[in-house]
Amino acid sequence: MEFDTDGNFIQAWGGESGPGYQWPSNEHGITVDYKGFVWILGNADGKSNNPASLPNDNQVLKFTKQGKFVMAIGESGQTGSNATQVLKGATSLRVYTKTNELFVSDGYGNSRIMVYDADTGKFKRMWGAYGNKPLDMDARPPRSELASVPWVGVSEVLQQYASPVHDVDISNDGLVYVADRGNKRVQVFTPEGKFIAEQFVGLDSKYPLQARSVAFSPDPAQRFLYVAGSPDIFILNRRTLEVLGSFNIGSPQGDPPGHLIAADHKGNVYAVQAELSGADGHSGGAGAYKFTFKGFSPKISCPPCVSTKRTQ
Repeated sequence: MEFDTDGNFIQAWGGESGPGYQWPSNEHGITVDYKGFVWILGNADGKSNNPASLPNDNQVLKFTKQGKFVMAIGESGQTGSNATQVLKGATSLRVYTKTNELFVSDGYGNSRIMVYDADTGKFKRMWGAYGNKPLDMDARPPRSELASVPWVGVSEVLQQYASPVHDVDISNDGLVYVADRGNKRVQVFTPEGKFIAEQFVGLDSKYPLQARSVAFSPDPAQRFLYVAGSPDIFILNRRTLEVLGSFNIGSPQGDPPGHLIAADHKGNVYAVQAELSGADGHSGGAGAYKFTFKGFSPKISCPPCVSTKRTQ
């Protein structure tokens, strides 16, 4: 579905399979690249996230802006693994202009970043947390068994992405930002997968779903990094990853719509609420929400030592 920035409907297409591809049972992630192509992916695998009970989605699909099918990466019905090039429960995707490469966060079943040639769909490389080799779930240290030795357990668990690694985006200066929702952190890499830095967000929140998605401010230097959490979007210094502040994105229905976010050329922030039922099991409301970022409030000297990083 396509809308203008005022929320007016423009066009829609898709919903049915065609020659060479299966329309996903569960779409999860969309991007429009610098050539105008529209990319989507499905993340239904087995009975997980599969409302239409179709064969496994595990595909990336490329279309023109008018909805003409161009290319598929992967095949419907396949089951992925970190030991293969097959997606499993992928979540989001972006095309990096300078190298014409497609970066995919893969996802709920696998926990890694996949990179493909954006023209041919050829697999190029993959990596996990800290640039480590990603492991299948059954090859990782179980969290429950490590709970009795937290100083060891946390360290070992964090060496792999938790389920799911939920979003990926690339800055203008060529840094890859990965939202590791299961571990409440953002990690930064070179496009080749070399680890640079990380930052945790929302560790003190009662909501478990933090670091869901990332977006950049529209200035040329992209000074700010927006990180979707629950019920706030955190604002970070993109270069240092210092948490500068946050703003609340609670929906009228009472549940935070931070499943995936984006920012436009004017600095408006868009957040999507996907679940019909909210985090409390009752509230919710699927839809997209637009927020106008107005900047930071003035700093308040200490004393009184109240928060100096509020936003409007």
